[in-house]
Amino acid sequence: MKEAGAKLKEKLMEALKAVLPILAIVLFLCFSIAPISPSILLCFLMGAVLLVLGIMFFTLGAEMAMTPMGERVGTSITRTKNLPIVIILSFILGFIITISEPDLQVLAEQVPSIPNMTLIITVACGVGIFLVAALLRMLFSIPLSHMLVIFYILVFGLSCFVPDSFLSVAFDAGGVTTGPMTVPFIMALGIGVSAVRNDRHAADDSFGLVALCSIGPILSVLILGMLYNPQESAYVAPVLPEIGDSLELWQLFKVGFPSYMKEIAISLAPIILFFGIFQIALLKLPKRNLLKISVGLVYTYLGLVLFLTGANVGFMPAGNYLGNVIASLDFAWIIIPIGMVIGFFIVKAEPAVYVLNHQVEEITDGAISAKAMGMSLSIGVAVSIGLSMIRVLTGISIMWFLIPGYAIALGLSFFVPKIFTAIAFDSGGVASGPMTATFLLPFAQGACLAVGGNIVTDAFGVVAMVAMTPLITIQVLGMFYRLRTKSGQKQLQLSNSAVDFDMLDDDAIIEL
Repeated sequence: MKEAGAKLKEKLMEALKAVLPILAIVLFLCFSIAPISPSILLCFLMGAVLLVLGIMFFTLGAEMAMTPMGERVGTSITRTKNLPIVIILSFILGFIITISEPDLQVLAEQVPSIPNMTLIITVACGVGIFLVAALLRMLFSIPLSHMLVIFYILVFGLSCFVPDSFLSVAFDAGGVTTGPMTVPFIMALGIGVSAVRNDRHAADDSFGLVALCSIGPILSVLILGMLYNPQESAYVAPVLPEIGDSLELWQLFKVGFPSYMKEIAISLAPIILFFGIFQIALLKLPKRNLLKISVGLVYTYLGLVLFLTGANVGFMPAGNYLGNVIASLDFAWIIIPIGMVIGFFIVKAEPAVYVLNHQVEEITDGAISAKAMGMSLSIGVAVSIGLSMIRVLTGISIMWFLIPGYAIALGLSFFVPKIFTAIAFDSGGVASGPMTATFLLPFAQGACLAVGGNIVTDAFGVVAMVAMTPLITIQVLGMFYRLRTKSGQKQLQLSNSAVDFDMLDDDAIIEL
């Protein structure tokens, strides 16, 4: 009992550290250059409380349930040593996990010209196919950088045939698909597969599954865009709340809770069913382990319900209104540095970021610390939001940023340690989670409305930009790590050489 209490306290402190900086920034803006109505401010404050509780329960639940489930399923699939079974089960797993991802519902609502279920099934098929490719890469030790280059050339080739009004949405699909439901399970799956391999490159290859699974939705949605040729994507602005008293505030959130309770229950059901079949057929875990996983699933469920309710009901209207007010100022350019500051801190509130950072630290035995990962992600997201605000103000096509950005990222992949490339491309999908979809995207949409831009072509694409920049910053971290390692080895060699010289007599040294 004491241990559980200590864990909850630890997770609460992590959640407070993530949310309080965002709260402070928004409050500063509200009482200085961007005044907002009391109704929106109260919703935002209530949403912040729910975010803290949601992150606390979700991170504990992911640690207790999602990670162990993924590792055991990955280990079991690999140990069958039956390639057709590995392929079939991997596809099914990728498909059902994607349908379970709440962020995908948000994207589907933004593309009215295509039926929601058509888009969701298309994206799920893309993830399923690429999860198969990712696992086969691990089993056959195929270099990740080679696969990334081939697939991204295909992505940018197909993008030439897709309407501009749909291009940003297609790239956003890759980011929203790898959210809080998908990432813990898929990353743990990779660790489980690498544990069976047990060779010296297994740890390096345990990352990269999220990276490849992020490409699947982009390709599948690009192909869908070519087939449907959607030209009439409409933007529906979030409804700004008007609250008269505290009871009306509670009523606003009370209405939101049932829908998210139902949504997350439907999302978790396929994963639980899949794991249950594995438990009966292969795993046969003892009751003690199953009980711990069950408690973890309850925490995961509770955390996601609280988090998504707080983000959608409290944060989305505030983000939209703030973006609109700041971009309406005489000095609209100030939205660029403000967006960068918000981006720097908001990524810390992404639930799946905790899972990634701690798994990286654990797999690398602390060689890559969670703190270094967090800083690199924050810098990357800050840059991406700054560039996104430039797009909103100027209307520059997203391709002017994505093509050189991915070219740099793919080029770096040939010069940094393999594990950093895999972690970097994983981190892109992880960073672009529900906080990006429910605060930063509405922030960009509100700003775009204020400057009279095209919402579909100029505001959409924020998720894609957030997914791109960490690919560069994490690999730059890898270059520093490699240089530091080489410097340490050189100093050690010099030290050893000095010892050797001390053991030689003068004549021997002269001869040398």
